[in-house]
Amino acid sequence: MTTKKQESKDVSTKEKLMALYSLQKIESQEDEINRLKGELPFEVQDLEDDVEGMETRLRNLVAEVDELGKKAKSQKDDIEMAKQKIAKYEEQQSDVRNNREYESLAKEIDYQKLEIELCEKHIKEYSAMAKAKKKSIEECKNNLAERKLDLENKRAELESIDNETAKELADLKAKAEEIASNIDERLLSAYRKIRSGMRNGLAVVMVKRDACGGCFNRIPPQRQLDIRMNKKIIVCEYCGRILISDKIEEEEA
Repeated sequence: MTTKKQESKDVSTKEKLMALYSLQKIESQEDEINRLKGELPFEVQDLEDDVEGMETRLRNLVAEVDELGKKAKSQKDDIEMAKQKIAKYEEQQSDVRNNREYESLAKEIDYQKLEIELCEKHIKEYSAMAKAKKKSIEECKNNLAERKLDLENKRAELESIDNETAKELADLKAKAEEIASNIDERLLSAYRKIRSGMRNGLAVVMVKRDACGGCFNRIPPQRQLDIRMNKKIIVCEYCGRILISDKIEEEEA
């Protein structure tokens, strides 16, 4: 004979299962709406990362061109200094008193001429490098403009879906939070953990045609009877989902 205490316990377990099932249905609706977005959120994130990376590369290229310009200017300044030294040494040559002094000044002049040649070589190298980098800058700007356009289009598409579904999602979220607030914290935590591990997000499934509604493995008759009794929380031994009777919707109504 069933006591009132047992009936209370049975009803409590049944209510927990019904609450979990209701929560699952609502969150499955949320999942379906989010699926409308498809890969858009990830595509937007990838494009944002691309744009950020390209902008960083563009800044670096511009900075490198500026640095090459500074180096070229420094070489030009060295050339001017070398020319001044040559003019000074050539003027001193006219006042030398012996061949040794003359040859010494001639060596200094030759050295400064070599310095000028080396500086001119460096200037040509810097100029060629700057030219190549400027070409890369133009390519980077074009690619960046294309990426930004793609990003703008994807953002607009995602925003359109968000606007269309915002109210429905907000309503579903509010309902889900209301139901979740009445579920035991440990049971809710277990439900969340199971749900997060399932690709389709189903943590609570019905037993249909003698099988688990999640993994479709066969459920033994005695276990099916226990599930229909609603006396305890039973999980599928194959996939770990919470199992409920296919009659629970009738009981919920």
